[in-house]
Amino acid sequence: MPTTTRAAVLWNIGEDWKIEEVELDDPKSTDVLVKMKVAGMCHSDEHAVTGDLPLALPVIGGHEGAGVVEAVGDQVTTLKPGDHVSMSFIPSCGRCKWCATGRQYLCDEGAKLFNPGMMSDDRIAHHVKDPDGNMVPVGRYTQLGTFSEHVLVSENSLVKVDDDLPFGPIALVSCGVATGFGAATKRAGTQPGENVAVVGIGGVGINSVQGAAIAGAKRVIAIDPIEFKREQAMAMGATHTYASMDEALLALPELTWGDMCERVIVTVGVFHGTDLEKAMNLASKDGTIVITGLSPMMEENATLNSFMLSMMNKEIKGTVFGSTNPREAIPRLLSMYREGKLKLEELITRTYTLDEVNQGYQDLRDGKNIRGVIEFPD
Repeated sequence: MPTTTRAAVLWNIGEDWKIEEVELDDPKSTDVLVKMKVAGMCHSDEHAVTGDLPLALPVIGGHEGAGVVEAVGDQVTTLKPGDHVSMSFIPSCGRCKWCATGRQYLCDEGAKLFNPGMMSDDRIAHHVKDPDGNMVPVGRYTQLGTFSEHVLVSENSLVKVDDDLPFGPIALVSCGVATGFGAATKRAGTQPGENVAVVGIGGVGINSVQGAAIAGAKRVIAIDPIEFKREQAMAMGATHTYASMDEALLALPELTWGDMCERVIVTVGVFHGTDLEKAMNLASKDGTIVITGLSPMMEENATLNSFMLSMMNKEIKGTVFGSTNPREAIPRLLSMYREGKLKLEELITRTYTLDEVNQGYQDLRDGKNIRGVIEFPD
């Protein structure tokens, strides 16, 4: 019997999310039906609204989340009803070349993230009534669509977690925390005693600050135009803050005794290639620049002094999910939280209901939140 659920749907670029009744198919094969508890409101979903990330519309938003399994398909082997799960917008099949070589964050199943059909068998399993009253297919952001009271997702996109952990932290580690922490500790490779700059202090950047501090950075330099976010960065381990890269570029030569920053992590909500040269200038000789911020998909140009890139032995890296593996990183980060080593509940600035999703994203645009979350009723 199909499940009917309320969900936040984007019908057209530039519009608000609209709460609609969505019909979900029964779980088949490796599908899992999950009752949502908490969904994180990440800037990445805003890229669908602005059109920077072109998607087939309509689409259910949301890709951070935590919930409880309600039903499973007949081929599911790792989950059962009642299990608590964290969503992973990066699926992991465990069999492709990338999973088999320890790089689950590049799993070949990721090619299906924006397909309208299910990852298991490509069938259309989600329908919504359009303005004319016709039932039409509706996609899910990264095959998840966590802005929904129930979600039907692939087993490969879920990570089982301990039942006693609170759902807020479980939701946050499913994207922003893992991406930011991994960007600092793994992809950038922060070492004790180094100088690290984090550009953009949102849900990802604040966790790059935490990651760099935990990794033993001597100075963690947080750069953001919003004073509230700079204050939050200091509470999470930053040692210095600046309102812009230009301001930081004036101060860092003296602060670092001329070294600049061994690691520069760019976590802005929207990254433009015209900002790359400034990030490069923040980096020391032999420095590493890691880009996590999404750029508009069709933007192809970047400003870069290639002479300085080679002569100063610098490197530029991209990263997805902080170049970490969801099935390892999510439990590890939650274990660090349990032991008091990683701050997660402190990241949640405000909670919203599903009906308040548009207010949550307006607060994100206004710079009022480090991370807003949607809480669903029991």
